[in-house]
Amino acid sequence: MAQYAKNTNVSSELSRLEIEKILIKYGASNFAYATAQGQALIAFTMHGRQVRFLLPLPKREEYRYTPTGRERTENSQYDAWEQACRQRWRALKLVIQAKLEAVECGISVFEDEFMAQIVLPGGQTVGDFMRPQIEQAYLTGDVPKLLAMPGE
Repeated sequence: MAQYAKNTNVSSELSRLEIEKILIKYGASNFAYATAQGQALIAFTMHGRQVRFLLPLPKREEYRYTPTGRERTENSQYDAWEQACRQRWRALKLVIQAKLEAVECGISVFEDEFMAQIVLPGGQTVGDFMRPQIEQAYLTGDVPKLLAMPGE
């Protein structure tokens, strides 16, 4: 299967900066970036909502071997891993830019495009909150209450 930007030469750092510029262009504020435990985080505030994207990054050991099974040198392993990281950053840039453009030209609304990444008051995203409930609804056929009242 084809991967967007599979052979990109654009560095991860430049993609991150491009994402920040795009966010600023469309009116975002309070931009934040961090990496930890094999993932990168991009967060910002827009339309009165806090938004957080977690970008899973590949593990370097996943590139120890070539697709044909030959062991890579240390440098070759690093290069393959770095290429995979660059690809993911380009894909994240594409996703964020497409969502913002869809909102800008009226195809969609902000909350619909970014719903899964909107941060709820407890720090959890809407996606994190809803995924288990969606799974449960499909297993049981019962639709859970969106927000249960205390004591229910």
